[in-house]
Amino acid sequence: MICISIAEKTAEECIKALEGVELAEIRLDAMDIDASDIEKIFSMPAKLIATYRPGKCNDEKRHMALLKAIDSGASFVDIELEAGEDYRKVLVKHAKSKGCKVIISHHDFKGTPCRAELEKIVNNCFESGADIAKIACKVDSDADNARLLGLLDSGKQIIVIGMGEKGRITRLAAPLLGSPFTFAAPERGKETAEGQMTADEMKKVYGVLE
Repeated sequence: MICISIAEKTAEECIKALEGVELAEIRLDAMDIDASDIEKIFSMPAKLIATYRPGKCNDEKRHMALLKAIDSGASFVDIELEAGEDYRKVLVKHAKSKGCKVIISHHDFKGTPCRAELEKIVNNCFESGADIAKIACKVDSDADNARLLGLLDSGKQIIVIGMGEKGRITRLAAPLLGSPFTFAAPERGKETAEGQMTADEMKKVYGVLE
């Protein structure tokens, strides 16, 4: 399944972008919204992932926004593996009490670690409460792609993403090898990560493969 990554500035733009969409990631870190806006967005009928990456706001504001998203009907919440233990535990507990699945994510913007290190990271994600582990690494070679995709032979719910132009193949191949979904931009110019394809581009490739 293709998950549309949406990073619109306002709630109105976000809701418009969700028209006809089954699954989407809402990048709260890219938005200028309040609690009532979060409630409107996550009350939409689509399956939505609440994501609030660090950097723009402090952890308290991120924490409150994600809790509100969970309360408002988010199907998934994405929590960074590197987040503080108290921050993570409260979100995981609250999500599970509301039937919201937990994605514990790890991003390596410098490179792709060795297989043993990747497996350790995956295990840490599940030990931290993940229903789904998400591993995104900068890819510089075919071997990097192979190591990431090789994680999918574990039988666990894992999303792997090769960041960068070289890693595009992982975005296409991962769902065919067991990943629950992959991420795509709603249209060209609205990518939320380097190497991200549009949903239409991915659908065309999958259509050929079928």
